[in-house]
Amino acid sequence: MAGKNNPRSNSRMTIFLFLLAFSLLLFLFSLSPLRTPSPTQHFHVSDAETSFLASLDHFLLAHAQTSLKDDDTAPRDEPQNDDMTKKLDDAVFHSEMDRLLSDPYYPVSLPLRVYVYDMPPKFTHDLLWLFKNTYRDTSNLTSNGSPVHRLIEQHSIDYWLWADLIAPQSERLLTSVVRVHRQEEADLFYIPFFTTISFFLMEKQQCKALYREALKWITDQPAWKRSGGRDHILPVHHPWSFKSVRRYVKNAIWLLPDMDSTGNWYKPGQVYLEKDLILPYVPNVDLCDAKCLSETNPKRSTLLFFRGRLKRNAGGKIRSKLGAELSGVDGVVIEEGTAGDGGKEAAQRGMRKSLFCLSPAGDTPSSARLFDAIVSGCIPVIISDELELPFEGILDYRKIAVFISSIDAVKPGWLLKYLKGIRPAHIKAMQQNLVKYSRHFLYSSPAQPLGPEDLVWKMMAGKVVNIKLHTRRSQRVVEGSRSQCTCECRPVFVAVTLPVRPSCFEPTTTIRTKMLSSSTTGM
Repeated sequence: MAGKNNPRSNSRMTIFLFLLAFSLLLFLFSLSPLRTPSPTQHFHVSDAETSFLASLDHFLLAHAQTSLKDDDTAPRDEPQNDDMTKKLDDAVFHSEMDRLLSDPYYPVSLPLRVYVYDMPPKFTHDLLWLFKNTYRDTSNLTSNGSPVHRLIEQHSIDYWLWADLIAPQSERLLTSVVRVHRQEEADLFYIPFFTTISFFLMEKQQCKALYREALKWITDQPAWKRSGGRDHILPVHHPWSFKSVRRYVKNAIWLLPDMDSTGNWYKPGQVYLEKDLILPYVPNVDLCDAKCLSETNPKRSTLLFFRGRLKRNAGGKIRSKLGAELSGVDGVVIEEGTAGDGGKEAAQRGMRKSLFCLSPAGDTPSSARLFDAIVSGCIPVIISDELELPFEGILDYRKIAVFISSIDAVKPGWLLKYLKGIRPAHIKAMQQNLVKYSRHFLYSSPAQPLGPEDLVWKMMAGKVVNIKLHTRRSQRVVEGSRSQCTCECRPVFVAVTLPVRPSCFEPTTTIRTKMLSSSTTGM
């Protein structure tokens, strides 16, 4: 009857409206498809493990059973004969041609493809266990009083890089590098030998014997023979590590703390920026992030802070001169100190109370103190004329540090007058840049995007084309040719002022002359 509600009609209308609304929701949802968040959205430095000891414990626990399984089921890399080198060279040719035709950015594109050698445990896991089982022995000191195990942590770049490279791909965050399991696909080869641990924790002759074993194992590999080692990465981050045999691997890419130019640590022709890579030390103090910096800034009453050894060799002799010049001066704290838990707390406390942190050369041009200052929000005052800095092809250190020549630094009153003349606005800008830069010097597990591990591979990408050039050139140059490389002579430029007849506009003239080093074959 007209005018009366029909229950069945109302029910149908309700169902229709419900289905219409549901369909509309599905349609709207389809316009914004569910995206899986990238790993970098969930991981920050604060989420990662930056403690070497804690990360190592986790690593050894995770790999204890894996190592046993690998030993039973998968053969390790073993040296092969010359026929294998020829077969590898042919396979590399086909692989590179395929990449050249398919990848418009090859060979400068990321990610880098890295083959990680599966070396016998005595070169890898056994040395990590040796460290783990002995690091609590605080009486184990070097000849100059430094705790051995702190030095190993400070130079543990070989652990952080290897741990990231061999981690399951599902757990890795870096996109700049991938591990490949076929040698012909590799851009570079990583040698996971812990040269620093073996140097400090093994008896001298035992260590030298292990070095010789490692040298033979490495140089017997077909990939090494093919390139002469030019595409192989060797971590020798402590200047004493691998010293007895490293002249035989001078073509490889060395991972270094600096490039000492005195000849005390590296022989002429062994290290240079075109071939090798500078990596930062592992900081010994905790990160002072943006929140920490805002809290500590009002308390930074010290103008200039230094804590460390004032007596050093080589370029580090300037420390005693600076100590004599600055000790007792108002606003300056100069402390003699050593590493260890007490030293770490004192250094961290002092750096967080200071605007500037003195970073003079040590026995080598570099010092771990520089990176302690950076992560502490304390502006480094670098007094090291020969210093080479990590990742300088990417990072501009002028935005976070003050560079002073050794000559100016020891002039009476000069340094403090200079620092006091820096405008507060400039100091604030540098402090803010320190907060941004800190992430580039914090090794972690998992390795973080734009962390030091990531920047290693971004810097390596710039070397790949040159490595391929020199590898191919060495393969085709005939024996006896004058173009054949027999040594690694590097040109040295020396500024010599010669007396010349003055002109109206040039009362004196400085002529730069090119002096060739006298390196001989086999150095």
